[in-house]
Amino acid sequence: MGKKTNAPFFIARRLIAESGGHRNSVMVKVATLSVGIGMAVMLLAIGVISGFKHEIAEKLTGFSAQVRIVHYDQSNPLETKPISADQPFLPLFPEVEGFSRMNRYAAAGGVVKGEEAIQGILLKGVGDDFDWSFFRTSLIDGQLPAVGDGVRNKDVLISKKLALQMGFEVGSKMEVVFVRESPRRDLFRVAGIYDTGLGEMDQVTALTDLRNVQRVNGWGADEITGYEIDGIRFADLAPFSARVFDAVNSVADRLDGQLMVINLREQNPVLFDWLDTHNLNGAIIITVMLLVAVFNMIAALLIILLEKTSMVGVLKALGMENRDLQKLFIYRSAYIIVKGLFWGNLVGLALCFLQRWTGFLKLNAEGYFLSMVPVHVPWGAVAALNLGAFAVIVALLTLPTLVIARVLPEKTIRFE
Repeated sequence: MGKKTNAPFFIARRLIAESGGHRNSVMVKVATLSVGIGMAVMLLAIGVISGFKHEIAEKLTGFSAQVRIVHYDQSNPLETKPISADQPFLPLFPEVEGFSRMNRYAAAGGVVKGEEAIQGILLKGVGDDFDWSFFRTSLIDGQLPAVGDGVRNKDVLISKKLALQMGFEVGSKMEVVFVRESPRRDLFRVAGIYDTGLGEMDQVTALTDLRNVQRVNGWGADEITGYEIDGIRFADLAPFSARVFDAVNSVADRLDGQLMVINLREQNPVLFDWLDTHNLNGAIIITVMLLVAVFNMIAALLIILLEKTSMVGVLKALGMENRDLQKLFIYRSAYIIVKGLFWGNLVGLALCFLQRWTGFLKLNAEGYFLSMVPVHVPWGAVAALNLGAFAVIVALLTLPTLVIARVLPEKTIRFE
């Protein structure tokens, strides 16, 4: 017994191979173009939205880590209260699922005085356990401060934005006034200049040796602002933060009750809420583009159906059922959809990578926190978008194929 032929698929292939009438050809091109443009726009929307989230999260993590353990009284972030550097929960962290690294830090708020300007800063002191990789990749001049080794020095790392504002360069002396009950001044040397592109954070953040900040705050060698802890994956921020809290809470009987575990989202709620609003924007763009593609595909399919009415009548007369005829035109439409998705992916991904490599689209860092439009391609979301778009359009195309049931063979064949 021979293999059964899939008649609807076979006829659909023949329809695809033939050139078709002029109107048919134009509508097919319009439908293909509509699907392609829609997919390209959706990919760009996902790439930019994901880029904003990924880039800002990466930069914020570089500045302050995913999770912090600090004194519970954080009413004034520029004048922090110290905690002991010797904590009973420290040996537990390597066993916490998702744990990557941790470091001590101390912070002090101050005012930098330049020749013609003043600027408030947050001076962050770090030790030899600090991971400099983020600032190393952002270093544009000079070198990173030598911290934690040998004799304490007064080197400081500042941002390009602060350097331009104050007229500083590598080797310049930087005077900082620390406002306390008894204000004090201290003099630092600019060892390096960085530029992360995160305008507001860049302007106010400077890094130096942990011991410098301890001295400014009048703390002992065993007193710090807190611990910074990073996990392996930022996407797991909430559960990782909860596991860190559990580790700290497991030794609560040996603590003084003054510690707080706070994650990056909790430290920057307004910024992350702003990022979350982009999800709604992306959903609106994807919905609109899908609707446009669906309407154009329906129009193209109806024209193909009208031009092939006599063929439908003949096939019905030969015994083909309505269900098989519907499959035939769904196969024909699926080819148009796949072709449109192919070109849409090609153009959309090309534009995403072009922006990622060249950064030709710039942004106002004051309003968007970044100096150029960020792009990050989440391949899982791209695959889901393609499969979802294909499934939605094909499913909705079953509606116009219902007109096949109204085609009467005796009338269409007589008309032909």
